Amino acid sequence: MTGSIGMLYDQLRPEERLLIEAAKRKSLRLGLHDSEKLYLDIKNTDQEELFEEIVLQRCLSYFRSVHLTSLLENKGITVINSSKIASVCGNKLLASMKLEEANIPTPHTVVAFSIEAALKALDEVGYPAVLKPVVGSWGRLVAPLRDVESAKAILEDRENMFPIYQIYYIQEMIQRPSRDIRCFVIGNSVVAAIYRYAPKDDWRTNTARGGHVESCKVTSNMEELALRAAKVFGEGVYGVDMMESENGLTIHEVNYTTEFRNSVPATGVDIPGLMLDFAIQKVRK
Repeated sequence: MTGSIGMLYDQLRPEERLLIEAAKRKSLRLGLHDSEKLYLDIKNTDQEELFEEIVLQRCLSYFRSVHLTSLLENKGITVINSSKIASVCGNKLLASMKLEEANIPTPHTVVAFSIEAALKALDEVGYPAVLKPVVGSWGRLVAPLRDVESAKAILEDRENMFPIYQIYYIQEMIQRPSRDIRCFVIGNSVVAAIYRYAPKDDWRTNTARGGHVESCKVTSNMEELALRAAKVFGEGVYGVDMMESENGLTIHEVNYTTEFRNSVPATGVDIPGLMLDFAIQKVRK
């Protein structure tokens, strides 16, 4: 379907519905593809006719996103964001390594593969610290490690989960206000930013957990750091999360399927419309 744009999804969240509405405003045909109804033959190149020239990848599942994107790219279809971007950004360890290599400020991070090694690592990092799954979103299974006893209890609990949760990705707990910052990067521009505030009785700022947002003025420091972080992974659409630490801004995550439902009304910026404009530019190249 030359010259057209599609969207892959596994759930039609408010973000995907906003993209559909933005496409209607622009009189743009947006092909919709429910990933749960798809099956793709790795040998059958004729299936590329089922899809548009450019496809927005909006699947919630990291594993589905990476594998489905790879299949489409193998058929010559351009996907935003690419499988290379998704595979690295969706894995906190791989993303942290890339940011560290680029000398971008990030929290002190260590990784261990047993409880004994994790506890030794915590002696080095110091308490309090944060334990995160290497793959996951919305703050799920992110736990504060306040002291040795709480660390032992939480780590022992993870031993009974899937093997991926037995990769102990541990970060220092940054002393920050009860908020963080998300900068939206589309192509080579920072188009908006928000403060994300933690809900009452929680320290996590994820809006999926009840946190609220406010518009944030994009400073030159924020813009420079967000663009540097995005450049590490390649041109695309990102939500770059950073914290205000005692030593300045530090990046703790780069989201490759970023949410923006609350950010549009807070900032007044048409983020889904700008995402579609970015895709249209790709079609015209």
